[in-house]
Amino acid sequence: MGMSVTISPASEQDAEQILKLQYLCYQSEAELYGDYSIEPLTQTLDDLRAELGNGWVLAARLGEEVVGSVRGAVHEDGTAAIAGLIVHPRMQRHGLGGRLLAAIEMRLAAEQVKRYRLSTGHRSEGNLRLYRKYGYAQIGTERVSRSLSVVTLEKRAAAEAFAASA
Repeated sequence: MGMSVTISPASEQDAEQILKLQYLCYQSEAELYGDYSIEPLTQTLDDLRAELGNGWVLAARLGEEVVGSVRGAVHEDGTAAIAGLIVHPRMQRHGLGGRLLAAIEMRLAAEQVKRYRLSTGHRSEGNLRLYRKYGYAQIGTERVSRSLSVVTLEKRAAAEAFAASA
C-alpha cells in the first residue's frame, strides 16, 4: 500500500531537507539560464531558518521525506508574496505543485489578502503554465541579466475571503 503526500507547516527540523530539495530543484533553472549563482542555490541554512519564522513555510511530505515546499508572507498593503515553490523532480507532473500553491493561498487568505503575487524566470514554461492554470496573469517583466528576465504574475484574492477577513 502506497503512502500519500501530506502538506503541513514546516518546522525548524525540516530546514535542512528543504534546503537540499531547493538545491536539487533549482539545478534545472540554473542550467536553463546558465547562472548557478541564483539565490536559491546560494542560500544558507541560517537564511532558510530565518525564513521559517517569517510568514508561512509549508512542507509536502511523503512519509518522513520532504518532497515539496512553498513559502508565503503578507505585506502591509494586502499583497501575499508567494515564493520558493519546489517539488522533487520524481514527484513533478502529478499535481503536487498545484496542491502546494492552493495550500499556501488558503493559509495566507486568513490575513486580509487582496492579491497573490509570485515570480518566475521567463524561460520557465512549466512554472508559467502552472501559475496561469491557477488564475495568475502576468503583470510585469524585469530584466535581471542578459540571460534572465523575471516575470511577475498576480491574481486577486477571492472577494468572499477578503470580505470575511475585513
